[in-house]
Amino acid sequence: MENTDYKKHRWFFTSSGKLVIGGKNAEDNEKVISQVKDSETVLHTKAAGSPFVNIKGKAEKKDIKETGIFCAKYSRDWKTNKKDVEVHVFKGKDIFKKKDMKLGTFGVRKIKKMIVKKKDIENFQERKEER
Repeated sequence: MENTDYKKHRWFFTSSGKLVIGGKNAEDNEKVISQVKDSETVLHTKAAGSPFVNIKGKAEKKDIKETGIFCAKYSRDWKTNKKDVEVHVFKGKDIFKKKDMKLGTFGVRKIKKMIVKKKDIENFQERKEER
């Protein structure tokens, strides 16, 4: 993905300066996942209806936490329930797609679970400028 292409998606920079790219819909999720490198970190809510979100480069613990909040903020789960959201964290190499899976849907082999707190979602401010 070209550096300027990320602006066609949901995006922000973590406090450490990592670019985060997220899908806006099923078609956009396909594009986001197509550019993920095997070693990069990807997040998605446990419940369907959220963006797949990719942290470009090597993600630290703080980057993953901030990206988890970003992912939860744009999820159907958050918009519907307004409470804590379970987010799954995994590597690009663990994502797969079968022929019968619908647009924007992927399988994941190994996940780590994190709970994003309601207050963190409510207080989250996206950074649009690079550090």
